[in-house]
Amino acid sequence: MRSAPVPRPRAWWRRLTAGTGLLALLATALVGAGTAPAAAAPTAWTPKPAPMTTPWTNQVPVDKPLPEYPRPQLTRPDWANLNGIWDFAVTGRDAGQPAAFSEQIRVPFVAESALSGIKRKITENDKLWYKRTFTVPSNWNGRRVVLNFGASDWQSTVWVNGTQVGAHKGGFDSFSYDITPRLNGGTNTVVVSVYDPTQTGGQAVGKQRINDVNPHPGGGIFYTAASGIWQTVWLEPVAASHVTRLDMTPNLGNSTLRVKVRAAAAGGRSARVTVSSGGTVVGTATGAPGADISVPVPNPRLWSPDDPFLYDVRAELLDGTDVVDTVGSYAGMRSIAVAKVDNVLRPVLNGKFVFQTGTLDQGYWPDGIYTAPTDAALRYDLQAHKDLGFNMVRKHIKVEPQRWFYWADRLGLLVWQDMPSMDTGKTPDAAARTQWEAEYHAVIDQHRSSPSVVMWVNQNEGWGQYDQARIADEVKAYDPSRLVDNMSGVNCCGSVDGGNGDVIDNHVYVGPGNTAPTATRAAVLGEFGGLGYKVPGHEWYPGGGFSYEDQAGTGALNNRFVGLLDAIRVGQLPAGLSASVYTEITDVENEANGLLTYDRQVVKVDTARVKAANQALIQASKTPPPPVTLPTGQYTSLRVTTPGHTTKYLRHSQELAYTAVVDSGSTALLKNDATWKIVTGLANSNCYSLESRNYPGEYLRHRDFRIRRDANDGSALFKADATWCAVAGQGGVRLSSANLPGSYLRHIGSEVWLATPGGGHAWDNAATFTEDTTWAVDAPWAP
Repeated sequence: MRSAPVPRPRAWWRRLTAGTGLLALLATALVGAGTAPAAAAPTAWTPKPAPMTTPWTNQVPVDKPLPEYPRPQLTRPDWANLNGIWDFAVTGRDAGQPAAFSEQIRVPFVAESALSGIKRKITENDKLWYKRTFTVPSNWNGRRVVLNFGASDWQSTVWVNGTQVGAHKGGFDSFSYDITPRLNGGTNTVVVSVYDPTQTGGQAVGKQRINDVNPHPGGGIFYTAASGIWQTVWLEPVAASHVTRLDMTPNLGNSTLRVKVRAAAAGGRSARVTVSSGGTVVGTATGAPGADISVPVPNPRLWSPDDPFLYDVRAELLDGTDVVDTVGSYAGMRSIAVAKVDNVLRPVLNGKFVFQTGTLDQGYWPDGIYTAPTDAALRYDLQAHKDLGFNMVRKHIKVEPQRWFYWADRLGLLVWQDMPSMDTGKTPDAAARTQWEAEYHAVIDQHRSSPSVVMWVNQNEGWGQYDQARIADEVKAYDPSRLVDNMSGVNCCGSVDGGNGDVIDNHVYVGPGNTAPTATRAAVLGEFGGLGYKVPGHEWYPGGGFSYEDQAGTGALNNRFVGLLDAIRVGQLPAGLSASVYTEITDVENEANGLLTYDRQVVKVDTARVKAANQALIQASKTPPPPVTLPTGQYTSLRVTTPGHTTKYLRHSQELAYTAVVDSGSTALLKNDATWKIVTGLANSNCYSLESRNYPGEYLRHRDFRIRRDANDGSALFKADATWCAVAGQGGVRLSSANLPGSYLRHIGSEVWLATPGGGHAWDNAATFTEDTTWAVDAPWAP
């Protein structure tokens, strides 16, 4: 069948498209450069009221939201932002282009969001339609014109001037089309259709679910769907031969930056890469497009959270000695690997172990849902991590725009990037697997040059799980420069461990729990915490929020959260844990677990106190204290160190533990009750158990928080309850429960309890908590 005729271009346009290209000058993050003119936004368009307003809700321009250059690692000076008001319509899923577009939408905000101006539920029976006009700036003469989409969820088809120019499946990867042959030299029309079945299809959806867009009870850990275009749409002029991507991998072993210059129509061309710092060239090298080019970076300044230094990169495509295309970029010199540190397998950044402490970051907004209202908002959540002392963020089953990665690179945060999961409780079919893996490859390719990304997280808690081991090996082969997590939450929810990858990753709520390294994998805590506090006036659905453990107020929240961080520092870090991810940085819809409210208006925790706790945790990994040891096989007595009570000792009486004054005049029975034999831990050989002096075979254990002396019944539960891990204390030792890490043996009112910093029980009282949980190891009263 003969194709439909294409309108003949005007003479000047024929000359433009016939040219070999003009020099594209290097530029960095330009704002709104070369914006394509379009009809003025109709005065009738207004956004819908947001369920909650962020500080940036009312700062979003009507006609050009998100005006910043959208691709910081591949920049050109000339581009045209197509964000703004588009004509819009919704039809049945199988319908063709509608005759009329009766609504208008602000791109790139999804139809479910208030900032889009639509704000209604989109289902698997709907198809979204977008339309707008544009003209090409006259100074683009002689170059090709490419239409770029940051991301559109999920199945997108694009027409220019009535002719289809491409179709794309995938909600988290970018795509683009050379539309030069379809342009008419005047006013052009672009139409986009998007079909998004969300969880009813087989594709990657992450946390999206088809729900009412207005606040409502329920929802749990799943949130409002995000359908359609949700990242910047833009035009850019390129030469016929042009760079399409830079793959940059630092090699600290020989002080080089390895670069692959990916290019289109590059036959017979060469590529030149220059690395500079502060305008001074530090290295340059030339090679073939698509091949490894090693650029020397002598005495590299290493990128890290403490010093997120970035080098400027320029890549040029050469035809002989003529430059036909130039792009700007940046790179960080750093390495990430796993290695033995004091005989424990740890992740090492630039060859050194540093504990990675971060939060779960869902990337949702009450006004824009999947799209942050402004670039400043996008940066804000990452800056909040830095302000709170975190050095890592886990981007949870969502992939952000490249500007998010740019800010992580600039600010200095280690990123664990999840591949968005398919729906829970389903076994994906062959087509879904093929699509998911293709999209995962695209995501890796688009973000593989960001120094902040240190680990790919393949799957989460078994959602849509399959072929875990194969995928982990394949991802490691596809990007050997980063760590791979085959399953986050391998201990949870029916997930199946592939048994490989670089880390073993547990989820423990509230935690922190025990995650032990193996001979081949470092131990990480992929999720923990979930402490909740609902701030009146800042709830998505007032009264509808939930958490994993509600806190009575901000004081309790601070005590409990800092207590968890301290428990990791003094207990789990020495035991082999290398990283932890707290749930979560902000509330999200009806999840009230955030350190910040969903509207980003309130920071719930004491920033300085949390930062200090995180810094202490990180510093402890850099300069670990010597291990605390107790005299195994010997009798001892444990003395109270709380001022005013230092004549008291830990004793048992009628099977319960108390403290009592013991001195030389005390009865023989009291002296025996206050004497304990320290033995190797019944449940953990790195810890200890306390056997009664006068009741051999009976041990100090916790049960229902009360500490008691009971006979060993041989059960795993008893052994765990009766095992205590030694932690350094000021003037003594603290004894942390082996199966409830972060909870300590504490005396209060002469009774002895298992107490938790920030806990809600009377025996968790913060007053003199550290002193009450510190015991001096003295000579035994009954040898």
